Amino acid sequence: MANFNSKERTIECKIVYYGPGRGGKTTNLKCIFDRFRKNTIGEMVSIDTKGDRTLFFDFLPLGLGKIHGCDVKVKLFTVPGQPKYISTRKMVLKNVDGIVFVADSLKARQKENIWALKDLEQNLNEQAIDINKIPLIFQYNKRDLEAENIPMIPLKAMNHDLNNKLKVPFFSASAVKGKGVNDTLKSCLKLTLKKLHQELSCFN
Repeated sequence: MANFNSKERTIECKIVYYGPGRGGKTTNLKCIFDRFRKNTIGEMVSIDTKGDRTLFFDFLPLGLGKIHGCDVKVKLFTVPGQPKYISTRKMVLKNVDGIVFVADSLKARQKENIWALKDLEQNLNEQAIDINKIPLIFQYNKRDLEAENIPMIPLKAMNHDLNNKLKVPFFSASAVKGKGVNDTLKSCLKLTLKKLHQELSCFN
C-alpha cells in the first residue's frame, strides 16, 4: 500500500513497468522523464545489468487532484525482464500499487510476453496480491514496426492471448516515438489513485 507522510501531507505510490526484456519498459520511462522533467524530483536512477536495466524516478502528476487533502507523489520503476533477474523483479514489486505490463508486439517475442505475464502473476501471489485486483494496464509496444513489414502479432490476437481473462485496459503504442506512452501512464495513474482513495476511505 502507498506510504502516507502526515507531516508533508503527501501520499507516495509506486507504479512498476513490467514485461519481457527489451520490450520497451526503459524507453517508456525515458520518454516520460524527458516529457515531464518539470514534474520530476531529482534525476532518473539507473541500475545496469547485463542486457537490461532497472530505472526509477519520482514523479509529481498534475491535474489528478488530491487524496484526502494530500498531494500525490509517484515512484515509477522498471524491472529487468530477463528470466535470470527474478530476485530483482521480486524486490521491485514490493509494495507496488499499480502495474503497466509492456508487451513486445514482434511475432518472435510472444512466448516471452506470455512467460513474463505468468512470472508477474507468480511474483504477485508470493506477496499475497491478486493480479485481478491490482490496477493493471497492458501496453502493446512497437506497433510502429508494422509499417516496416516486420512480422508482428496482430493486435486482436495479442490482446486475446494476454488479456482474455484479465480484461484490463490496453493501449497500442510505440514508446520509441512516444505514441501511447502518455495514455498508458494516465490510465494506470487513474486506476491506481481510485484504488488508493477507496483503501484510505476504509480507515476513516
